[in-house]
Amino acid sequence: MKHLAKNESLCIGCGECEDVCSKTYFKEINKEKSSIQVNDKKITVCSQCGECMDVCSVAAISRDKNGVVRINKKICVGCFMCVGFCPELAMIMHGDLLEPFKCIACGQCAKICPTHAIVISEKA
Repeated sequence: MKHLAKNESLCIGCGECEDVCSKTYFKEINKEKSSIQVNDKKITVCSQCGECMDVCSVAAISRDKNGVVRINKKICVGCFMCVGFCPELAMIMHGDLLEPFKCIACGQCAKICPTHAIVISEKA
């Protein structure tokens, strides 16, 4: 299963990962709309654990064929239970959006990270 692995000791807090994430998915540079959050060189990103799937009352969250946990926006009712339940604090909500969002391990952040603090990895 593809996921983002992090090595916070390599993080310099440059924010490039946050910028590329928000630009890739929301077409704007806005750290609040990034699926990766970096605060004081602490990286918060979805580990694809799937705990959020169990709390979703409408089954809008599922694992795709590659093992990545995804939110089906057509089914999601915007209750945000998954945001509060996420053990990684990696489910994100933003006032402009009707549903939560999260990392889908696309790897854009790993490509841009100058220190390789974030990399795409395979998890068993």
